[in-house]
Amino acid sequence: MRAGRAERAERAESDESDESDERGASAVSELFETVLVANRGEIAVRVMRTLRRLGIRSVAVYSDADAGAAHVRAADTAVRIGPEAPADSYLAIDRLLDAARRTGARAVHPGYGFLAENAGFARATADAGLVFIGPPASAVELMGDKIRAKETVAAAGVPVVPGSTGSGLGDAELAAAAREIGLPVLLKPSAGGGGKGMRLVREADRLAEEIAAARREARSSFGDDTLLVERWIDRPRHIEIQVLADAHGNVVHLGERECSLQRRHQKIIEEAPSPLLDAATREAMGRAAVEAARSCGYRGAGTVEFIVPGGDPGTHYFMEMNTRLQVEHPVTELITGIDLVEAQLRVAAGEPLALRRPDIALRGHAVEARICAETARVASGERRVDFLPSAGSVLLLAEPDGEGIRVDSGLLPGSEIGTAYDPMLAKVIAHGPDRPTALRRLRAALAATAVLGVDTNTGLLRRLLDLPEVRSGELDTGLVDRSAAGLVPDRVPDEVYAAAALLRQAALAPPPDHGSGWTDPFSLPSGRRLGGEPAWTRHRLRVPGGRPVTVAVRDGEVRIGDGPPLPVRLLGGASGGADPLTLELEGTCHTFRHARTPAGDHWLGRDGDAWQILAHDPVAAAGGRAAAGAGTLTAPMPGTVTVVKAAAGDRVAAGQALLMVEAMKMEHVIAAPHAGTVTALEVTAGSTVAMDQLLAVVEPAAADEPGEAS
Repeated sequence: MRAGRAERAERAESDESDESDERGASAVSELFETVLVANRGEIAVRVMRTLRRLGIRSVAVYSDADAGAAHVRAADTAVRIGPEAPADSYLAIDRLLDAARRTGARAVHPGYGFLAENAGFARATADAGLVFIGPPASAVELMGDKIRAKETVAAAGVPVVPGSTGSGLGDAELAAAAREIGLPVLLKPSAGGGGKGMRLVREADRLAEEIAAARREARSSFGDDTLLVERWIDRPRHIEIQVLADAHGNVVHLGERECSLQRRHQKIIEEAPSPLLDAATREAMGRAAVEAARSCGYRGAGTVEFIVPGGDPGTHYFMEMNTRLQVEHPVTELITGIDLVEAQLRVAAGEPLALRRPDIALRGHAVEARICAETARVASGERRVDFLPSAGSVLLLAEPDGEGIRVDSGLLPGSEIGTAYDPMLAKVIAHGPDRPTALRRLRAALAATAVLGVDTNTGLLRRLLDLPEVRSGELDTGLVDRSAAGLVPDRVPDEVYAAAALLRQAALAPPPDHGSGWTDPFSLPSGRRLGGEPAWTRHRLRVPGGRPVTVAVRDGEVRIGDGPPLPVRLLGGASGGADPLTLELEGTCHTFRHARTPAGDHWLGRDGDAWQILAHDPVAAAGGRAAAGAGTLTAPMPGTVTVVKAAAGDRVAAGQALLMVEAMKMEHVIAAPHAGTVTALEVTAGSTVAMDQLLAVVEPAAADEPGEAS
C-alpha cells in the first residue's frame, strides 16, 4: 500500500509538472504572441522551430537575395527589409524595428551574428517598447569590449590570459605591448568574436602588417577597429561553459563544450562534454563561468569561453563571453535535454529559472559539424591549406537522418549561395550514449550529406573526425591547421572522371526515331563505321583550379589519360535528381549523387565530397595564358577587393602583398608569385570580382635584375 501511495504521489507530481510546463508555455506565448527573428539562415529556422512548438507566431525578415530562402518559408509571415548588403538589411536597426511594429511583434530574437551582440540594437529594441530576447544592453556592451570584460571578470576572481591593458591603444602601443608580453602573441578585435580579425604573430617584424590587417577585418566585421594583444598559449584547448541567468539573481551552468577543432580561429567541430575534463575541473570552470556572468549582470543564455594550456589541463583562463546563443548550442541541448531557445524566451518573459545545478544531468555525448561554403586548396609547393569562400546555386540537396542525428539547416534546393553573408550553411549533429558512438554516427551522417552546386567542407570534416588524435580526444586549436594538407585529396578519383565522361557521351547520342524507336548507328558518338571497330570519343575535362584530363570513351570502355582501356558502364541514375548514379568500373560499382548545371557541366558527390567536372576549352585557356603571361594572379574566390598595395609599373619582391580580396568577412592576401614588375593591375579598391577573374600580372625579373619592394 505504501508503494502504491508513493507511485500515485510520483504520478501526481509528474502531472503537476506537466501542467506547470503547459502553464509556462501558455504564459510565454501570451506575452510573446508574435516574435520577430532578426536573422537569416539556419539559426532563424532553428528559432522558429521552438516558436512554433510553443504556439508563438514568427516573423522573418529578408533581403532581396533571400526572398526565397528557407527561413522565409519557415516563418508565419515575412517582411522585406532591403537589398543584399547587410548594412542595408540585416544590420539596419530602424528597418528591423519597423518590421516588428508593422507585424505586431512584441519581442525580437537576434539569433547569432549580425546584431546579436550589438548593445545599440538591444537598447533600441527596449526603447521601442519591445523585449530583446537576450541580455541587457549594459551586459552586451561590457562583455562586447574584451578589454573591459577581462578587467571585470578578473576583479570577480576569474583567471584571465596575460595581455595588454587599457582601451584604444595605437599601433605603436600595441606593438610595444606585444614585445613586453613576449612573442608569439595573438591580436584580437576588442569588439568582435567568431575568430574574425584575429592574428597570430610569431615574428616582431610582422607586427605592423598584422596589426593593420587585424584592424581592417575588425572594422569590416564589427565597425570598430580597437585591438588588444594577448600572450599566445601553444597547443591550447578551447573550452566554453554554457550559462543561463534570470532576472531574479539565479545563474546556473549547463556543463562545457570542447571547441578546439578550428581553422583560422573559427570552430568547425564542437562536442559536449569535453573528453579532457574530469568532474572536479568541470565544476571549477563552471563556477568561474557563473561568476563571470554575475559580474556583468547577465540575463538569458550566454557562453563563457576559456583557454586551457595543452600541458596543464587543470589551468584555465577566461577569454571572452559571448552574450548570445552560440552556433554550437545543439550539443548542449542534446546532452541536457534543455531547449535553450525556450529558456531564452522564458527568461525574457520574466520567469525565474526552474533549473538548479543538481537537477542538470549530462546524458551521453554529442558532436556537431559545421557545413560551410568553402574550398580547401593546398597552396602551391606548400603544406599550407587555404580555406576560401565559395558561391553557387544548390542544384541538389541531400541531408541525413537516422538515430541520434539532428540537422539545423538553412538550405533548400535552388538556394543561391553568395559571398555577402557568413559561409556556414548548415550543422549536422550526432548524439550517442558515448563519444565513439557519437563520432561514428556523425561520420556516417556526413557521408550521407550532399550539397551539389557549391563547394563545401563536408568531406574534409568527415576525414578530420577519423584522425587518430580526434578519435582519442587529444585535441588542440592548431590540430586542423597542422593536419589540413592531409585532409585535402590530392587527386580526383578515376571513377569520377569516368562517370562525367559517360554522362557527356550519353548527352551526345541522338534521340531514337519516335516512330520506330530505332537509332542510326552511324550517328552515334562512338563513330561506328563499316568493317571497323567503334572509334574513341575524347572528352577534355577538368575540375576548377585543376589541370585538364583527357578521358576517351567507346562502347563499354573508358581510358583515362594515358591509362589502359577499362571496362565501364552506367547502371542507372544518369538523369540526375533523387536517384543516385551508379557506375561500374572494372567490375566495381561506384555510387554518386549527380546534378547537371544549366551550362551542361556535371556535379558528382560521394561520401561528403563533391566534384564539379567542367569541359576544358584549350583555345580559351591558351588565349588567357597568352594574354596574361606566367605571372597571372587571379581571384581565388568571389568577393570584393578591399586594399590595393601596388600599381602598374611597380617592382615587387617575391611574396610581397599586392592586394586583398574579402568574402564572407574573410580576407585573402594576393601576393607576388616571384620578384618582378607589375605589368597589369585590373582592379581597384572596392571592385567586385568573380572566382578566377584576372587581378594582376607580374612579369618575372631578369636574372641580373632581381625585383625589390617598392
